[in-house]
Amino acid sequence: MHYVMFNIRFCTPFCLDSNLVKGKIVVCDLGSGLGEATRAGALGAITINKGREDVSFVVPLPASALTVNNLDVVKSFINSTRNPQASILKSVAIKDTTAPIVASFSSRGPNSIVADILKPDITAPGIDILAAFSPDVSPSNVPRAQDKRSVKYSILSGTSMSCPHVAGVVAYLKTFHPDWSPSAIKSALMTTAWPMNATKQVDVENGEGEFAFGVGHIDPLKAIEPGLVYETSKEDYIKMLCSIQVSFFGTCPKDVRGSPKDLNYPSMQALVESKDSFTAEFPRTVTNVGHSKSTYKAKVITDSQINVSVKPNTLSFESLGEKKSFVVTVSGKGLPANARVSASLVWSDGTHNVRSPIVVYTK
Repeated sequence: MHYVMFNIRFCTPFCLDSNLVKGKIVVCDLGSGLGEATRAGALGAITINKGREDVSFVVPLPASALTVNNLDVVKSFINSTRNPQASILKSVAIKDTTAPIVASFSSRGPNSIVADILKPDITAPGIDILAAFSPDVSPSNVPRAQDKRSVKYSILSGTSMSCPHVAGVVAYLKTFHPDWSPSAIKSALMTTAWPMNATKQVDVENGEGEFAFGVGHIDPLKAIEPGLVYETSKEDYIKMLCSIQVSFFGTCPKDVRGSPKDLNYPSMQALVESKDSFTAEFPRTVTNVGHSKSTYKAKVITDSQINVSVKPNTLSFESLGEKKSFVVTVSGKGLPANARVSASLVWSDGTHNVRSPIVVYTK
């Protein structure tokens, strides 16, 4: 009897009695039980949502997925009356004032291979996206016997939804700048991204912040006119890999010096020893793609735990395509273990704001 009740509670396949379930709202202790509720003729279902509270899914019947605590409240109500009643209401749209935030399923940094390169680079829409879908399977992914719907478009979530957004923006930028290199386009996307609010979660090592969203949320319109771009070549990447003794692609030159911090990347990051004094330098070169004659001044937004200097702090350009170099120096001391300190450098000519995040962290 215990085994039977266990299966019924979790709505496992073929455990529900259609004579008892048909036309009623079923409570299931397992999210995958919605297919069985549909098969048995349930009018709707209430199920549990463990760990994916920021993602919704297409389901085969009207359903609500509740947290453990909220589901316990529903069960308490059911047990408090001889004839529990519930209604199925039309869905309502609400404005999410916290958006954009990074989905719980999205991978986080820090970079496990090259500690001094910030990853991820950028975020893009990936939750509840209207996307192409195969009409040969049901949109809820339950067997066609339970869900006979066939659609060409459905609502999907995942990094597989974010990636096409970025690819589309890249193609969009190419229509304005067909001669730009991949690194120039990447730089334009990163330095014009929409800044996101850093959050601190005690159960996430180093917190969230840039390790969750990189430079921020993609902004296609601003990326068209970034003002300045950080360009990198194949040789630059080879030098960076050789500096950390990675040579699977061939043989590294004997005279390679430097570190990944020297890569001309639109973001800056350094892993430092906890509780020790540190100084990190980031040499960078930018190319003018804005106004032919322009002057950019550096503005640093920093945390009190680190010092950031930029030399020179003014860049003057006389023509398009002209390059200028500078060095960002970050110093500090006494950071605790598993700390992440963030700052940002913004080059501005009054029209363009070229933003680069700066991250210092410890393990």
